[in-house]
Amino acid sequence: MTIGCLTQGGINLDKALFVSEEKAKELSRYRLKEGDLLFSRMASVGRAGLVPKWLEGALFNYHIMRLRLDESRIDTRLFINYVRGAKQVRDYLKAVNHGATRDGINTEQLLGLPVAVPPLSEQREIVAELEKQFSRLDEAVANLQRVKANLKRYKASVLKAAVEGRLVETEATLARREGRTFETGEQLLQRILEERQAKWAGRGKYKLPVSPLNDGLPPLPDGWTWATSDQLTYLITSGSRGWGDFYSDTGVLFIRAQDIKTDALNFPDAARVNVPIDAEGTRSSVTEGDILVTITGANVTKSALVPALGELAFVSQHVALMKLSMPETASFVFNWIISPANGRKTLESWAYGAGKPGLSLEQVRALPIALPPLAEQARIVAEVDRHLSIIREVEAEVDTNLQRAKSLRQATLARAFL
Repeated sequence: MTIGCLTQGGINLDKALFVSEEKAKELSRYRLKEGDLLFSRMASVGRAGLVPKWLEGALFNYHIMRLRLDESRIDTRLFINYVRGAKQVRDYLKAVNHGATRDGINTEQLLGLPVAVPPLSEQREIVAELEKQFSRLDEAVANLQRVKANLKRYKASVLKAAVEGRLVETEATLARREGRTFETGEQLLQRILEERQAKWAGRGKYKLPVSPLNDGLPPLPDGWTWATSDQLTYLITSGSRGWGDFYSDTGVLFIRAQDIKTDALNFPDAARVNVPIDAEGTRSSVTEGDILVTITGANVTKSALVPALGELAFVSQHVALMKLSMPETASFVFNWIISPANGRKTLESWAYGAGKPGLSLEQVRALPIALPPLAEQARIVAEVDRHLSIIREVEAEVDTNLQRAKSLRQATLARAFL
């Protein structure tokens, strides 16, 4: 177990590490027993966890201190709640860390932690009441988490219905009912290909785009056609290597893989670069309506439709930049790419198919995309936006309530140890 396994709520093994049996024998003195209390030594000082039966025999590293309390004097469950919630503990940790360059506490300081110890009978009453309150909170949090999971599934189903022609009435159906003709997806594709050639930004002579491989592609609604990313864009590229050497506090915006979260750009800690003198001009510069796809790293296949940025921006070598030949198609194409059952499913199967997760630009260019008539795309995008707006509102309310539950838990602990 590492320090990352200790959270505000207890023990979580998402960040646990593993050692060989041989190494484990060498470290046998660091094996855990049920009821051991673990305390963070540094970084998030004050986080604590109680070792359950199923974790017995695991090892802990030097960033964690282990306590074995005298159960005849203090209930371990009371102590762990005391550590998490008592103001006296926070004040003490702040005092012993005063002036330190890095948060940390040693064994001697931990043993000096002041603990208010009521009689055992009272301790058990406090623990019983806390567990009753927390049981209710845990149930409420579990319900909220289920709502979040259902919202995620709902979003996936909306996107799937949208890009498969089941969210709004098709243009073909409307045209038949109204007795008129319409531009089919195939005719639209021909217009896009003409626009692509006019906007060609590749190196050298114009290159014909990759066509979709029809083998295995499902049938489409009337009036739709299959295309590829390459056919719908006049440029698919990525940033050049080495730009990381030009980071600056005042340069242009530099979009990295970590800036692309779930279906959106997010800049909590935006990077900037001074554009290298020998850079490839504006080839990898980003403008509104471009589509970005992460092609390497932990965020591989995460995508974003670029909003109005209000400033010049470039992408890193880990991000594929797609410039649509016909900007009006960008929103629908983006919805196709992020649909878990469609574009994202294909990209993930390619990225994780062999060894280290990653996509090549050739794979991004070959991505098959279903193309409906342009008027139908506009209706689909409007309906998707309506559904996603509702989802975002509910998600925000759920997150607010989750934060409220967290605050209530802390307030309950604080009241228990006034």
